[in-house]
Amino acid sequence: MSDIPSDLHYTEEHEYLKAMDDDGVYAVGVTDYAQGELGDVVFVELPEVGASFGKMDVFGTIEAVKAVSDLYCPLEGEVVAINEGLDDDPSLVNSDPYGDGWMIKLKLADPSEVSSLLSSDSYAEHIG
Repeated sequence: MSDIPSDLHYTEEHEYLKAMDDDGVYAVGVTDYAQGELGDVVFVELPEVGASFGKMDVFGTIEAVKAVSDLYCPLEGEVVAINEGLDDDPSLVNSDPYGDGWMIKLKLADPSEVSSLLSSDSYAEHIG
């Protein structure tokens, strides 16, 4: 059974948004379900700080032993931080997807759009 924290927001493509202390800034990463499906993560390609993305634009890639997958930006925004720790230890995505395994911090163009994402219950239903 995948860990699906109730205080996060989710996409059907298995990314999550986690509110940070800064208003309108959210950590983005892949869900516990996604890392489990991918297997051992060996590399994560992330964008530069300052890059802007629209909703569902590809912002990077995640490479596991089994596959390479695109990472999708859950909502429109600007990257204000990247997790440089993943350069040295991409397995953090596997061991702590909602903590040290975050990928980018995104300043949302319109924070009210967070309500358009899946709740934990809806995401649990989505992954069955």
